[in-house]
Amino acid sequence: MTVPSPLLPTRIFSRFPGGLSTSTLPDECRALLNEQRSVWPQASDGYASLDTVRVRKVECRGFNAYLQFNPKRIVSTGAKVDPKSIRERKCFLCLENLPEPQKGILYHGDHLILCNPVPIFRQHFTISSIRHIPQTLDGHAGTMLALARDLSPSFSVFYNGPRCGASAPDHMHFQSCPAGAIPVEREAADHRQRQQRVSVHGVPVFVMEEFGREVFVLESADRASMEKAMAALIGAMQSALGGTEEPMMNVIASWKDGLWRVLVFPRRKHRPDAYFRKGEERILISPAAVDIGGFIVTPLQTDFERVDAAMIESIFREVSVRRDEVERICSFLQ
Repeated sequence: MTVPSPLLPTRIFSRFPGGLSTSTLPDECRALLNEQRSVWPQASDGYASLDTVRVRKVECRGFNAYLQFNPKRIVSTGAKVDPKSIRERKCFLCLENLPEPQKGILYHGDHLILCNPVPIFRQHFTISSIRHIPQTLDGHAGTMLALARDLSPSFSVFYNGPRCGASAPDHMHFQSCPAGAIPVEREAADHRQRQQRVSVHGVPVFVMEEFGREVFVLESADRASMEKAMAALIGAMQSALGGTEEPMMNVIASWKDGLWRVLVFPRRKHRPDAYFRKGEERILISPAAVDIGGFIVTPLQTDFERVDAAMIESIFREVSVRRDEVERICSFLQ
């Protein structure tokens, strides 16, 4: 196991839990963001740029999507995540490679909550392990649930698998955004749009109906049961879809009214075919948790203006698993 860098003390803005401090984690995050914007030009410029981004609503069959024209996100949307490129670049989440002004909140001694300098939202954080370990939810689901509870009611937490959206697949991390900012968070709470298929470890497992892509919804007030249910679902996905690696997935977790809600998007592809086309036929959309959740980042103005409901529906169908695969996953949970 890798050990934390000796640089860790120089990177700490504050700690949570913070001893005698009574500050909540959302309060600490807002204080961190204010401080980083005042001392770190890249963060200041990144959040200031959100004043000029544009958002457009697109009504699709069964759901609404929102396109965001955000040119600075080209660094993420266009990121090379193939093994060769990952090996040849420095890990931008390792402590020794963070920009000199960047600091974070040390969370339970093993994760650092950092301001994302290329934000999608006005409050956007990356929560990275202080060790350089691979991106995987195995062994880290409990941390995700704890973060969702500690960051409530202000923020939700999301996870991009190493093969479908993580721009640092070699370094374990989550991200956090304002609660409800991803449209699916609101839609998944609507009991009319979902149907329970199974129950595992006492946790009901729902699927969204007529939603344009497949998503599992898990709800529980018990952390241990939710962890077991998440592990069981991931195991069922692996059995149903094949392979020995972590199944391709995006996950969003929140805590509200004494209940965890975990949304799992099983994936079959990272990027749609249109991403790799040439010339005017190329559409630079690389769906990760935020995008598949209905808030689609478009770093190019041409894409922002031309992408319509049919294109969004086609991309979601292409990168999501099929309904028969969902049924097969559910059969492994019974």
